[in-house]
Amino acid sequence: MSLNGAGEEIAQVVSRMRLNAAAFIVTVYGDIAVPRGGVLWTGTLIELCGSAGINESLVRTAVSRLVAAERLAGERIGRRSYYRLAEAARAEFQQAADLLYGPDQPGRGWQVLHAPDLTPDDARRLRLGHMGGPVFIRPERGQAPPPGALVLHAGEVADPARLAGFWDLSALQEGYAEFTASFSPLLVVADEGGCRLADGDALTARLLLVHAYRHVLLRDPRLPQAALPANWNGGEARRLFRRLYLALTPATERHVAAHLEGTDGFLPARTPESISRIPVIV
Repeated sequence: MSLNGAGEEIAQVVSRMRLNAAAFIVTVYGDIAVPRGGVLWTGTLIELCGSAGINESLVRTAVSRLVAAERLAGERIGRRSYYRLAEAARAEFQQAADLLYGPDQPGRGWQVLHAPDLTPDDARRLRLGHMGGPVFIRPERGQAPPPGALVLHAGEVADPARLAGFWDLSALQEGYAEFTASFSPLLVVADEGGCRLADGDALTARLLLVHAYRHVLLRDPRLPQAALPANWNGGEARRLFRRLYLALTPATERHVAAHLEGTDGFLPARTPESISRIPVIV
């Protein structure tokens, strides 16, 4: 990764992030590989992670652990090794992709769940608000209930802001503020007017952008606007994510087609699936 000129902006972003190699590898596959066949040569993966400051030894260790955990599946062709996301990991990232790239789906009332078998980790993963004991709440978006849970469906409430107290929104506020502080400087070099980053730096920036935003977004219950505090940081963060993703994509696609390899050679710059992920600025 270049550290001169605009590349310094990328280095500053990297310096603010604590990247976990395994989690970043999942981001690489989810954002870049899955829409283009799903497979990456190990050398390509090492190059992409290296541009974000993750060295080859950490990449190989993380890949081995992801394979052992059945998160990655590998194959050898000649002297080269190739990996793809395993089905379970791919399905999980697809759920994240719907949130990252798709339109926001407003809630249609509320689900109140009586779930005595739900663990605290599962409740956090499902982004549930804790009302006390085995009772939880979340916006109604047609989600399937957890196993063994009793679900009550509620309509609109008179004072939805009171429901926000069932979640720890302060941690999300801080996370969104950190995301905006880390990535808003990139608007100087990548915005509606175009991208002035080198193609490889643009790809690195987009991967870091997706990785950081996904980390916060997947903890967000996405409460209706009326239930959020007046100074909610999530809206600004979402607009920033979409502006930068859109601005970085043309240069990213050029680098993908020229440098990133799968089992059939260089990956295509664009596919119908990758095009469908380009967000609309609203």
